[in-house]
Amino acid sequence: MRVLRLGPEGVDDAFRAMANGPLFVLADEPWTADRLRSAGLTVDTGAQPPAGHTLVLGIASPLDGLAHLTDRLLGPGGCPWDQEQTHETLKKFLLEEVYEVFEAIDSGDRDHFREELGDLLLQPFLNAQISARDGGFSIQDVAQTITEKLIRRHPHVFGDVTATDTETVLRNWAEIKRLEKKESPRSTLDGVPSAMPALFRALQISKRAAKQGFEWQDYASVLEKLREELAELEEAVAGGDPMRIEAELGDVLFTVVNLARWQRIDPEEALRKMLARFERRYRRMESLAEVPLAGLSAEAWEQLWQTAKADVG
Repeated sequence: MRVLRLGPEGVDDAFRAMANGPLFVLADEPWTADRLRSAGLTVDTGAQPPAGHTLVLGIASPLDGLAHLTDRLLGPGGCPWDQEQTHETLKKFLLEEVYEVFEAIDSGDRDHFREELGDLLLQPFLNAQISARDGGFSIQDVAQTITEKLIRRHPHVFGDVTATDTETVLRNWAEIKRLEKKESPRSTLDGVPSAMPALFRALQISKRAAKQGFEWQDYASVLEKLREELAELEEAVAGGDPMRIEAELGDVLFTVVNLARWQRIDPEEALRKMLARFERRYRRMESLAEVPLAGLSAEAWEQLWQTAKADVG
């Protein structure tokens, strides 16, 4: 019995040249049969291939196909651009894909969301394959590591621990994580990545400090602190020292983050949504204006802004 392997590149000319005669695919590989049929080939399926048929073995799943595809791109005869990439050069693409996924979620377009998730999924596959090529871990190792971690950190699901609310789950997670590290952190703030977006990092730092008791008594106290910081910013602006202005503005922003925390609002998400509103309204203004916006008076700007706000929210 002849056996052919259908790789991630699909039904190319080389495969067609070898696929003469009746083809057979095992019933537990429906994805392989679909790929052959979509290429116009006739395929029989079942538990055992009949005599005279060529057995076609494919990739077990699209994820396995993606692993083989990245292997092909990075291997001999692959793509020169992909072969030049390193973990360091891929960092900016990973971040870019994350933000494109955010945008796709906000758009409400499921097809676009699926596409952008695929672009994001490619990044760990590329990084893992680069590592495997250089003698390090593979994508299978990555999957195994996260699987084991999730099992360890969900003893209420996979063990005999009881956790009936989110607070208990998070507390158990933090304790298990601490034990896994096998050492006590030098600071409560250890583990907050410095490369995080500043607003999100500020939220994480303020949450950790608050858990240790570094906290205002109530929301009104946070508002009072904001008024104090705004007054200090005004003094700094009046003094004209750029470094002090920057420092005081940072204090204001951090206090605003704490206001958001007290209201259980993600400040990063709040700002993103505000920017989306502003962009909608500004683009509407551009479409309504009969002259360039730069030539409008202050009164015309305000009138146009109110109209755009009423039109698009």
